[in-house]
Amino acid sequence: MTTHALRTILLSKRVSMPPSAPTTANFCLFPTSLGACGVAWRGSMVIATRLPDTEPERAEQNLAKRTGGERGDPPDAIVLAINAMTSLLDGHGTDLGLIACDMHIVDPFARRVYEATRAIPAGQTRTYGSIAKQLGDRQLSRQVGRTLGRNPFPIIVPCHRVLGTGGKLTGFSAAGGIVTKLKMLEIEGAQIGQGAGLFDDLPLAVKPQ
Repeated sequence: MTTHALRTILLSKRVSMPPSAPTTANFCLFPTSLGACGVAWRGSMVIATRLPDTEPERAEQNLAKRTGGERGDPPDAIVLAINAMTSLLDGHGTDLGLIACDMHIVDPFARRVYEATRAIPAGQTRTYGSIAKQLGDRQLSRQVGRTLGRNPFPIIVPCHRVLGTGGKLTGFSAAGGIVTKLKMLEIEGAQIGQGAGLFDDLPLAVKPQ
């Protein structure tokens, strides 16, 4: 399915949860180029995502613990979200901006940080400081970093596209840490620095094979 087709379908599916929407959460895993990722939802809204763990069972356990949900079959809107995330991780630069996430589960500051981060196009990066400045105060950069470290929507809220000052690769809370962050940036064709490859600064022992 093309990126344009995904955007058109996601736009038609993106709706706010009505007061009578289901309160039960469900989750599932789905295969990607990085491994088995996870997504949890309530109704048609994504409430959490999960990057691959070393063991898929750990991803399921994490989603169950975080959401109180049970394994289930995704509804149409979530299938479309899964297809869009898979397409992005296949290197197609898919825009995930139309996937509906339940931002009511985070505080107002986090919502602003996540919305600013979602606006970063695939293949591009920003710094914590630039996002803080966008929010009105560059001194908030550390708070931006802590907020992205708690990001409940990795992939959809692309915290891997946010770097330290001067493009410094800082910690990444997802399984695999900085190596996973670098893999995602490489898939998107992001360039960090001049001439060197994304993995050149990593010790040989942790470079992906």
